[in-house]
Amino acid sequence: MELNEEVLTDVVKRLRRVQGQVGGIVQMIEAGRDCKDVITQLAAASRALDRAGFKLIASGLEQCIADGSEQSVADRAQLEKLFLALA
Repeated sequence: MELNEEVLTDVVKRLRRVQGQVGGIVQMIEAGRDCKDVITQLAAASRALDRAGFKLIASGLEQCIADGSEQSVADRAQLEKLFLALA
């Protein structure tokens, strides 16, 4: 299944932001920052990753619903499994 280019661009942008967050978290740990601050940033990065994944899945489901073919039914089932893996 091919996903919308606009969605992919947005997801890549989100992932690059998360990449920066993770780098910042590593620096926080190396600098001996308070555990609470590190955990807060880890949670934020985790949520950002989840949102990127959900955006991909939502786009895929939308495409499957619009298509309606037999292949889209199989794709939809696969996307539902991926959704549950993120949940």
